[in-house]
Amino acid sequence: NILRGMRNYRDLEIYVEARRLAIEVHIMSLTLPKFELYETGSQIRRSSKSVTAMIVEGYARRRYKLDFIKYLIYAIAECDETIVHIDVIYDTHSLTNSELYLDLKTGYVALAKKINKYTQWVEKEYKWVPS
Repeated sequence: NILRGMRNYRDLEIYVEARRLAIEVHIMSLTLPKFELYETGSQIRRSSKSVTAMIVEGYARRRYKLDFIKYLIYAIAECDETIVHIDVIYDTHSLTNSELYLDLKTGYVALAKKINKYTQWVEKEYKWVPS
């Protein structure tokens, strides 16, 4: 069991990556123009942090396999929402750093794929083992 040696959700690679990206998005969002800071900036901060929160909530419910899967799917949806916000602020020229744009977008696409792969593993292989 892949989770057996884990002490908590912080040991999950998808959690570590989601948290890292959320911090990058938070920092980037604070550099947006004032008219974007509170609207789109707030939305992208919330969706990026929700990826991390959904992973944590799913892990906390890992005893119930279907709940675990449900929250992992929510995490993928939050990745997709974050990508939409990244695209919009870049396409509207609120985010002008093309390297940062590509890094964030690539990071969230890769993270969604990792969460999806992990979800597939949970669907096929995961068995609850009390610690």
